[in-house]
Amino acid sequence: MSVLQNTLIVLITLAGMEAFSWIIHKYLFHGPLWFIHKTHHRKQHTFFELNDIFSLAFAFAALLLMYKGREIFDYRFWIGSGISLYGIIYFIFHDGFIHNRFKSFKTSNTYLLGIRRAHKIHHKSLSKMPASEFGLLSASRKYFRK
Repeated sequence: MSVLQNTLIVLITLAGMEAFSWIIHKYLFHGPLWFIHKTHHRKQHTFFELNDIFSLAFAFAALLLMYKGREIFDYRFWIGSGISLYGIIYFIFHDGFIHNRFKSFKTSNTYLLGIRRAHKIHHKSLSKMPASEFGLLSASRKYFRK
């Protein structure tokens, strides 16, 4: 496969992960898996939350795909790479920027501030319902207005 095809697979996987994550966050994490996800909605966060199991599961799936596709760098390797890239973005963006665990991450960027605002609204609720704004990289337009 060409570099262009591999790049497209990674980018499509990255976009697909945002959609997939939004769906499972809304319908599973705030549904039957709330007993795990609620550890992420507490006011005080700990170094390891039970909710981190979800990240570990995604990492395992990504590594398994990359391992299975490693010999000829087939589509599985590039899908695993896309999932891994989403995981890296999640860690830096969600944990670092949105939850402000890296205090030096300052910005005046409208998009970034809108995503942070939407996520703060999501975390206002300390219970399963009501909740809104389930995306990591996407949010309703109203959060991007100044």
